[in-house]
Amino acid sequence: MTHLWVRAEQRPNEERVGITPDGVRALIAKGFAVTVEESGTRAIPIDGYRAAGAQIAAAESWPDAPRDAIIFGLKELPEDGTPLVHRHIMFGHAYKGQPAGQRLLARFRAGGGTLYDLEYLTDQDGRRVAAFGYWAGYAGAAVALKCWIAQQQGGVCGPVSTYPSSSALLADLQTQLVGLGTHRPRAMVIGALGRVGTGATDLCTAMGVAVTQWDMAETAHGGPFPEVLEHEIFLNCILARPGTPVFVPASATDAPRALCVIGDIACDPDSDFSPVKVYDRTTDWAAPALRVHDTPPLDVTAIDNLPSLLPVESSEDYAAQLLPSLLTLDTLDTGVWGRAKTHFNDHIGKAQT
Repeated sequence: MTHLWVRAEQRPNEERVGITPDGVRALIAKGFAVTVEESGTRAIPIDGYRAAGAQIAAAESWPDAPRDAIIFGLKELPEDGTPLVHRHIMFGHAYKGQPAGQRLLARFRAGGGTLYDLEYLTDQDGRRVAAFGYWAGYAGAAVALKCWIAQQQGGVCGPVSTYPSSSALLADLQTQLVGLGTHRPRAMVIGALGRVGTGATDLCTAMGVAVTQWDMAETAHGGPFPEVLEHEIFLNCILARPGTPVFVPASATDAPRALCVIGDIACDPDSDFSPVKVYDRTTDWAAPALRVHDTPPLDVTAIDNLPSLLPVESSEDYAAQLLPSLLTLDTLDTGVWGRAKTHFNDHIGKAQT
Protein backbone atom coordinates (compact mmCIF):
# COMPACT_ATOMS: atom_id res chain seq x y z
CA MET A 1 0.00 0.00 0.00
CA THR A 2 1.28 3.47 -0.89
CA HIS A 3 1.85 5.45 2.29
CA LEU A 4 2.20 9.25 2.14
CA TRP A 5 3.57 10.89 5.29
CA VAL A 6 2.97 14.66 5.44
CA ARG A 7 5.61 16.15 7.70
CA ALA A 8 5.41 19.35 9.70
CA GLU A 9 7.53 22.14 8.25
CA GLN A 10 10.52 22.86 10.48
CA ARG A 11 11.80 26.18 9.17
CA PRO A 12 10.68 29.52 10.64
CA ASN A 13 7.88 31.47 8.96
CA GLU A 14 6.61 28.51 7.01
CA GLU A 15 2.89 27.83 7.38
CA ARG A 16 2.16 26.29 3.97
CA VAL A 17 1.28 22.69 3.21
CA GLY A 18 1.14 20.80 -0.08
CA ILE A 19 -2.10 18.91 0.44
CA THR A 20 -5.51 19.89 1.84
CA PRO A 21 -7.96 17.71 3.76
CA ASP A 22 -9.93 17.21 0.54
CA GLY A 23 -6.75 15.92 -1.09
CA VAL A 24 -6.17 13.51 1.77
CA ARG A 25 -9.72 12.27 1.36
CA ALA A 26 -9.09 11.64 -2.36
CA LEU A 27 -5.90 9.67 -1.69
CA ILE A 28 -7.56 7.51 0.95
CA ALA A 29 -10.47 6.84 -1.42
CA LYS A 30 -7.89 5.45 -3.89
CA GLY A 31 -6.51 3.10 -1.27
CA PHE A 32 -3.51 5.08 -0.03
CA ALA A 33 -2.55 5.39 3.62
CA VAL A 34 -1.96 8.98 4.73
CA THR A 35 -0.26 10.18 7.89
CA VAL A 36 -0.20 13.89 8.76
CA GLU A 37 2.06 15.26 11.45
CA GLU A 38 0.74 17.74 13.95
CA SER A 39 1.98 21.28 13.51
CA GLY A 40 1.71 24.41 15.59
CA THR A 41 2.14 26.65 12.57
CA ARG A 42 0.39 24.99 9.59
CA ALA A 43 -2.20 27.35 8.08
CA ILE A 44 -4.74 24.55 7.65
CA PRO A 45 -5.76 23.06 11.03
CA ILE A 46 -5.08 19.41 11.86
CA ASP A 47 -8.75 18.71 12.62
CA GLY A 48 -9.59 18.83 8.93
CA TYR A 49 -7.02 16.15 8.15
CA ARG A 50 -8.26 13.98 11.00
CA ALA A 51 -11.82 14.27 9.75
CA ALA A 52 -10.65 13.30 6.26
CA GLY A 53 -9.33 9.99 7.63
CA ALA A 54 -5.61 10.67 8.02
CA GLN A 55 -3.61 9.11 10.79
CA ILE A 56 -2.14 11.82 13.01
CA ALA A 57 1.48 11.66 14.15
CA ALA A 58 3.63 13.85 16.38
CA ALA A 59 5.43 16.75 14.77
CA GLU A 60 8.89 15.97 13.39
CA SER A 61 8.45 12.21 13.83
CA TRP A 62 9.07 11.43 10.16
CA PRO A 63 12.60 10.04 10.73
CA ASP A 64 10.89 7.12 12.51
CA ALA A 65 8.28 6.58 9.78
CA PRO A 66 8.18 3.17 8.11
CA ARG A 67 10.94 2.83 5.54
CA ASP A 68 8.42 2.45 2.71
CA ALA A 69 6.62 5.70 3.57
CA ILE A 70 6.99 8.62 1.18
CA ILE A 71 7.82 11.74 3.19
CA PHE A 72 6.14 14.86 1.83
CA GLY A 73 7.03 18.40 2.82
CA LEU A 74 7.71 21.67 1.07
CA LYS A 75 10.82 23.38 2.37
CA GLU A 76 14.21 22.08 3.36
CA LEU A 77 15.00 19.71 6.19
CA PRO A 78 17.16 20.71 9.16
CA GLU A 79 20.84 20.50 8.18
CA ASP A 80 21.87 17.97 10.80
CA GLY A 81 23.87 15.74 8.47
CA THR A 82 21.86 12.58 9.17
CA PRO A 83 21.58 10.06 6.30
CA LEU A 84 18.22 10.15 4.52
CA VAL A 85 16.79 6.68 4.07
CA HIS A 86 13.27 7.52 2.86
CA ARG A 87 11.85 8.73 -0.40
CA HIS A 88 11.25 12.47 0.01
CA ILE A 89 9.04 14.87 -1.92
CA MET A 90 10.09 18.50 -1.35
CA PHE A 91 11.82 21.50 -2.86
CA GLY A 92 15.42 20.37 -2.60
CA HIS A 93 17.23 23.28 -4.29
CA ALA A 94 20.00 20.81 -4.98
CA TYR A 95 20.61 20.82 -8.73
CA LYS A 96 22.06 24.27 -9.47
CA GLY A 97 25.34 24.12 -7.63
CA GLN A 98 24.05 25.44 -4.31
CA PRO A 99 26.32 24.42 -1.40
CA ALA A 100 23.38 23.41 0.80
CA GLY A 101 22.04 21.35 -2.06
CA GLN A 102 25.28 19.43 -2.36
CA ARG A 103 25.13 18.64 1.34
CA LEU A 104 21.56 17.43 0.91
CA LEU A 105 22.54 15.12 -1.95
CA ALA A 106 25.35 13.73 0.21
CA ARG A 107 22.79 12.81 2.88
CA PHE A 108 20.66 10.98 0.32
CA ARG A 109 23.72 9.18 -0.96
CA ALA A 110 24.66 8.14 2.58
CA GLY A 111 21.19 6.86 3.43
CA GLY A 112 20.10 5.41 0.11
CA GLY A 113 16.97 7.55 -0.07
CA THR A 114 15.57 9.37 -3.08
CA LEU A 115 14.61 13.01 -3.68
CA TYR A 116 11.58 13.75 -5.83
CA ASP A 117 12.13 17.47 -6.21
CA LEU A 118 8.87 19.39 -6.57
CA GLU A 119 10.55 21.87 -8.89
CA TYR A 120 11.24 19.05 -11.33
CA LEU A 121 7.78 17.49 -11.50
CA THR A 122 7.06 18.10 -15.16
CA ASP A 123 4.68 16.91 -17.84
CA GLN A 124 5.82 15.35 -21.12
CA ASP A 125 6.45 18.82 -22.57
CA GLY A 126 8.71 19.83 -19.68
CA ARG A 127 6.20 22.15 -18.01
CA ARG A 128 5.92 22.05 -14.25
CA VAL A 129 2.72 20.40 -13.09
CA ALA A 130 2.44 22.51 -9.94
CA ALA A 131 4.07 25.73 -8.76
CA PHE A 132 3.70 28.42 -6.12
CA GLY A 133 4.87 30.90 -8.73
CA TYR A 134 1.85 33.19 -8.87
CA TRP A 135 1.84 33.76 -5.12
CA ALA A 136 5.63 34.11 -5.00
CA GLY A 137 5.35 36.92 -7.54
CA TYR A 138 2.41 38.53 -5.77
CA ALA A 139 4.04 38.45 -2.33
CA GLY A 140 7.49 39.34 -3.69
CA ALA A 141 6.14 42.47 -5.36
CA ALA A 142 4.38 43.38 -2.12
CA VAL A 143 7.59 43.11 -0.08
CA ALA A 144 9.52 45.10 -2.70
CA LEU A 145 6.88 47.81 -2.51
CA LYS A 146 7.19 47.80 1.28
CA CYS A 147 10.94 48.32 0.83
CA TRP A 148 10.30 51.31 -1.45
CA ILE A 149 7.80 52.80 1.02
CA ALA A 150 10.35 52.46 3.83
CA GLN A 151 12.96 54.28 1.71
CA GLN A 152 10.56 57.16 1.09
CA GLN A 153 10.23 57.47 4.84
CA GLY A 154 14.01 57.51 5.28
CA GLY A 155 14.41 53.98 6.54
CA VAL A 156 14.86 50.32 5.69
CA CYS A 157 11.98 47.87 5.55
CA GLY A 158 11.20 46.24 8.88
CA PRO A 159 9.94 42.71 9.61
CA VAL A 160 7.11 41.20 7.57
CA SER A 161 4.57 38.60 8.64
CA THR A 162 1.74 36.52 7.24
CA TYR A 163 -1.64 37.85 6.12
CA PRO A 164 -4.94 35.97 6.38
CA SER A 165 -5.80 36.86 2.79
CA SER A 166 -4.60 38.79 -0.25
CA SER A 167 -7.29 41.41 0.39
CA ALA A 168 -5.81 42.05 3.83
CA LEU A 169 -2.36 42.47 2.26
CA LEU A 170 -3.67 44.95 -0.31
CA ALA A 171 -5.45 46.95 2.39
CA ASP A 172 -2.25 47.18 4.45
CA LEU A 173 -0.22 48.36 1.46
CA GLN A 174 -2.85 50.92 0.53
CA THR A 175 -2.78 52.35 4.04
CA GLN A 176 0.99 52.76 3.83
CA LEU A 177 0.86 54.33 0.37
CA VAL A 178 -1.78 56.88 1.30
CA GLY A 179 0.71 58.57 3.58
CA LEU A 180 2.98 59.25 0.58
CA GLY A 181 0.39 61.16 -1.42
CA THR A 182 0.14 60.40 -5.12
CA HIS A 183 3.80 59.54 -5.74
CA ARG A 184 4.28 55.98 -7.00
CA PRO A 185 7.33 54.09 -8.27
CA ARG A 186 7.77 52.54 -11.69
CA ALA A 187 8.42 48.80 -11.78
CA MET A 188 10.01 46.50 -14.33
CA VAL A 189 9.06 42.82 -14.29
CA ILE A 190 11.29 40.39 -16.20
CA GLY A 191 9.60 37.07 -16.77
CA ALA A 192 6.28 38.87 -17.00
CA LEU A 193 4.50 36.19 -19.03
CA GLY A 194 5.14 33.40 -16.52
CA ARG A 195 3.25 32.56 -13.36
CA VAL A 196 5.65 34.47 -11.12
CA GLY A 197 5.65 37.54 -13.34
CA THR A 198 1.87 37.50 -13.62
CA GLY A 199 1.54 37.55 -9.84
CA ALA A 200 4.05 40.39 -9.53
CA THR A 201 2.29 42.40 -12.23
CA ASP A 202 -1.13 41.85 -10.65
CA LEU A 203 0.06 43.16 -7.29
CA CYS A 204 1.69 46.23 -8.84
CA THR A 205 -1.38 46.98 -10.92
CA ALA A 206 -3.66 46.67 -7.89
CA MET A 207 -1.47 49.22 -6.10
CA GLY A 208 -1.37 51.73 -8.99
CA VAL A 209 2.28 51.03 -9.81
CA ALA A 210 3.10 51.37 -13.53
CA VAL A 211 4.69 48.18 -14.83
CA THR A 212 7.06 47.57 -17.74
CA GLN A 213 6.59 43.91 -18.66
CA TRP A 214 9.49 42.09 -20.27
CA ASP A 215 9.89 38.45 -21.17
CA MET A 216 12.02 36.33 -23.50
CA ALA A 217 11.58 38.53 -26.57
CA GLU A 218 12.90 41.61 -24.79
CA THR A 219 15.87 39.82 -23.18
CA ALA A 220 16.91 37.55 -26.07
CA HIS A 221 19.84 39.79 -27.07
CA GLY A 222 21.56 38.85 -23.81
CA GLY A 223 22.23 42.33 -22.44
CA PRO A 224 23.29 44.70 -21.16
CA PHE A 225 19.93 46.00 -19.96
CA PRO A 226 20.21 49.69 -19.01
CA GLU A 227 16.41 49.92 -18.95
CA VAL A 228 16.41 48.07 -15.62
CA LEU A 229 18.18 51.01 -14.00
CA GLU A 230 15.51 53.42 -15.26
CA HIS A 231 12.85 51.93 -12.96
CA GLU A 232 12.61 52.44 -9.21
CA ILE A 233 11.71 48.78 -8.63
CA PHE A 234 13.07 45.76 -10.52
CA LEU A 235 11.34 42.41 -10.02
CA ASN A 236 13.29 39.39 -11.25
CA CYS A 237 10.93 36.51 -11.98
CA ILE A 238 13.36 34.36 -14.00
CA LEU A 239 14.78 31.18 -12.50
CA ALA A 240 18.56 30.96 -12.52
CA ARG A 241 19.71 28.43 -15.08
CA PRO A 242 22.52 28.03 -17.62
CA GLY A 243 22.30 30.80 -20.21
CA THR A 244 20.30 33.22 -18.07
CA PRO A 245 21.61 36.73 -18.85
CA VAL A 246 22.75 39.12 -16.15
CA PHE A 247 20.07 41.74 -15.58
CA VAL A 248 21.79 43.64 -12.76
CA PRO A 249 25.62 43.56 -12.91
CA ALA A 250 27.79 44.31 -9.91
CA SER A 251 28.59 47.71 -11.42
CA ALA A 252 24.95 48.81 -11.09
CA THR A 253 25.45 50.03 -7.53
CA ASP A 254 27.67 52.90 -8.70
CA ALA A 255 25.92 53.59 -12.00
CA PRO A 256 23.50 56.49 -12.55
CA ARG A 257 20.11 54.96 -11.79
CA ALA A 258 16.56 55.45 -10.66
CA LEU A 259 16.65 51.85 -9.38
CA CYS A 260 16.42 51.71 -5.61
CA VAL A 261 14.75 48.34 -4.87
CA ILE A 262 15.42 44.92 -6.36
CA GLY A 263 12.95 42.16 -5.63
CA ASP A 264 14.80 38.99 -6.59
CA ILE A 265 11.73 36.81 -6.44
CA ALA A 266 13.49 33.87 -8.10
CA CYS A 267 15.95 34.12 -5.22
CA ASP A 268 19.02 32.09 -6.15
CA PRO A 269 21.93 34.32 -5.01
CA ASP A 270 24.32 31.43 -4.45
CA SER A 271 23.64 29.88 -7.84
CA ASP A 272 26.35 30.20 -10.47
CA PHE A 273 23.65 31.44 -12.85
CA SER A 274 22.07 34.21 -10.74
CA PRO A 275 21.09 37.18 -12.95
CA VAL A 276 21.40 39.67 -10.06
CA LYS A 277 25.04 40.24 -9.14
CA VAL A 278 24.83 42.93 -6.46
CA TYR A 279 24.18 40.61 -3.50
CA ASP A 280 25.24 37.19 -2.27
CA ARG A 281 22.73 36.01 0.34
CA THR A 282 19.01 35.69 0.87
CA THR A 283 17.06 37.97 3.18
CA ASP A 284 14.43 36.85 5.64
CA TRP A 285 11.20 37.82 7.35
CA ALA A 286 12.91 39.58 10.24
CA ALA A 287 15.13 41.64 7.92
CA PRO A 288 13.57 41.55 4.43
CA ALA A 289 15.82 44.23 2.92
CA LEU A 290 19.57 44.03 2.38
CA ARG A 291 21.10 47.45 1.70
CA VAL A 292 23.84 47.00 -0.88
CA HIS A 293 24.52 50.71 -1.52
CA ASP A 294 23.88 53.78 0.62
CA THR A 295 23.87 56.89 -1.55
CA PRO A 296 21.61 56.67 -3.40
CA PRO A 297 20.11 53.71 -1.56
CA LEU A 298 19.75 50.33 -3.21
CA ASP A 299 17.98 47.57 -1.30
CA VAL A 300 17.60 43.93 -2.32
CA THR A 301 14.83 41.75 -0.98
CA ALA A 302 15.19 38.02 -1.63
CA ILE A 303 13.05 35.87 0.64
CA ASP A 304 12.99 32.23 -0.42
CA ASN A 305 9.54 31.29 0.91
CA LEU A 306 7.51 34.27 -0.25
CA PRO A 307 4.20 32.44 -0.84
CA SER A 308 4.00 31.76 2.89
CA LEU A 309 3.15 35.43 3.31
CA LEU A 310 -0.29 34.27 2.12
CA PRO A 311 -0.24 30.70 3.41
CA VAL A 312 -3.89 29.70 3.04
CA GLU A 313 -4.42 30.92 -0.53
CA SER A 314 -1.06 29.70 -1.76
CA SER A 315 -1.48 26.27 -0.14
CA GLU A 316 -4.95 25.73 -1.53
CA ASP A 317 -3.89 26.76 -5.03
CA TYR A 318 -0.73 24.64 -5.05
CA ALA A 319 -2.43 21.60 -3.53
CA ALA A 320 -5.11 21.66 -6.23
CA GLN A 321 -2.41 21.71 -8.93
CA LEU A 322 -0.39 18.90 -7.33
CA LEU A 323 -3.19 16.49 -6.36
CA PRO A 324 -3.51 14.77 -9.78
CA SER A 325 0.18 13.84 -9.53
CA LEU A 326 -0.09 12.69 -5.92
CA LEU A 327 -2.85 10.35 -7.04
CA THR A 328 -0.26 8.57 -9.23
CA LEU A 329 2.22 7.89 -6.41
CA ASP A 330 1.44 4.21 -6.75
CA THR A 331 3.36 4.31 -10.07
CA LEU A 332 6.51 6.10 -8.94
CA ASP A 333 8.65 4.80 -11.77
CA THR A 334 6.60 6.46 -14.52
CA GLY A 335 5.23 9.86 -15.48
CA VAL A 336 6.10 12.94 -13.43
CA TRP A 337 7.68 10.88 -10.65
CA GLY A 338 9.82 8.87 -13.04
CA ARG A 339 11.10 12.05 -14.66
CA ALA A 340 11.88 13.56 -11.24
CA LYS A 341 13.80 10.43 -10.24
CA THR A 342 15.85 10.65 -13.43
CA HIS A 343 16.90 14.18 -12.43
CA PHE A 344 17.89 12.89 -9.01
CA ASN A 345 19.86 9.98 -10.41
CA ASP A 346 21.71 12.27 -12.80
CA HIS A 347 22.72 14.69 -10.06
CA ILE A 348 23.51 12.15 -7.36
CA GLY A 349 25.95 10.66 -9.86
CA LYS A 350 27.57 14.03 -10.51
CA ALA A 351 27.84 14.69 -6.78
CA GLN A 352 29.90 11.51 -6.44
CA THR A 353 32.46 12.53 -9.07
